[in-house]
Amino acid sequence: MKPIAPDEILNLYEYEKVRDARRRAVIDHKKARRVQVGRYLSFAFEDRQTVWFQIQEMCQTERTVDHAKIAEELAVYNTLLPGPGELAATMFIEIEEALRVQPVLDALLGIDTRDYVRLEVGPYTVVGTFEAGHSDEERGKISAVHFVRFRLPLDAQQNFARHDVTLVVDHPNERTRTVLSPETKRSLSHDLA
Repeated sequence: MKPIAPDEILNLYEYEKVRDARRRAVIDHKKARRVQVGRYLSFAFEDRQTVWFQIQEMCQTERTVDHAKIAEELAVYNTLLPGPGELAATMFIEIEEALRVQPVLDALLGIDTRDYVRLEVGPYTVVGTFEAGHSDEERGKISAVHFVRFRLPLDAQQNFARHDVTLVVDHPNERTRTVLSPETKRSLSHDLA
């Protein structure tokens, strides 16, 4: 997926004029790209539209106008985009009950290691590859936000729309699966095109 270029980022004044409409469009776009798996996990699949919005909102919130700072944001956020033959997602561990936050995080320690998170595309099993640095099993620390990539074999990419696609979590303390809806598959198919 083509990285977002500096000239695609609107200045603060221009963005303010279209911000509400863009926000509504992205919220609608994300509906098909967010997948709940089990009680605590959700996966928000990233693409150019979701990443552009994150960059634009970060610049707006921080009132960033310096081109060097914008370039830094682009360098960071463009890493969220899927590469060729990939799907990329932000995985959130979402816990609503305050007293459950630490026990749930502790129970999910190591979820970003081994082969605990997988995408099944028909007969193909694609193990998620997580960005390092979001948990430390030795110290018992885990982040509530992780970045995961699924690199699909060519045949799985070409037949993605024809197969059932399932997100699987097979961690010792959380075993669950969610079949992707046709709407989600249609949206993600564009990432693989």
